[in-house]
Amino acid sequence: MYFPFETMPGHSRVWVYQANRKFSPDEQKLLSAGLQTLCEQWSTHGAHLHTSFSIQHEQFVIMAVDEQHLGASGCSIDGSVHYLIDLKEKLGIDFFDRTRVAFLLNGVVVQHHLAELKTLFQNQILFGDTYAFNNVVGTKSDWEKHWQVEVRNSWLARYLPPSAVVS
Repeated sequence: MYFPFETMPGHSRVWVYQANRKFSPDEQKLLSAGLQTLCEQWSTHGAHLHTSFSIQHEQFVIMAVDEQHLGASGCSIDGSVHYLIDLKEKLGIDFFDRTRVAFLLNGVVVQHHLAELKTLFQNQILFGDTYAFNNVVGTKSDWEKHWQVEVRNSWLARYLPPSAVVS
């Protein structure tokens, strides 16, 4: 069963999927309709889950399941993953490239390859107070509080020059 994202409880389990590019307005409409259908049909062992989704920054899909109502099984999670994999074939949107990190610069999401990060920090293109997206948050409450985090307070701090780590 689909519920509006803002009504999902903080303990809801979330999965954050980062696309390799922004969605066009038409793609966003298609994605919203498809995700709503997916949520309405999302079930585990024949029982409907309490589910939702949110599209953020025209580039992220956040899926949520209230597991206190009913937990998602591996097969039910696979169904949502397969839907997103199919979008790569249909629209050329890749949600599974883990070699790119997203940052928020002047209100715009930019992505950089992991191999570029040390140089980007050394050349002061990215800074310790630059916001990065922590796509491994586990609950909606964590997503609300810790999805956007300053680099110096994240695993990305290892790429900062020593002088930039001081907060």
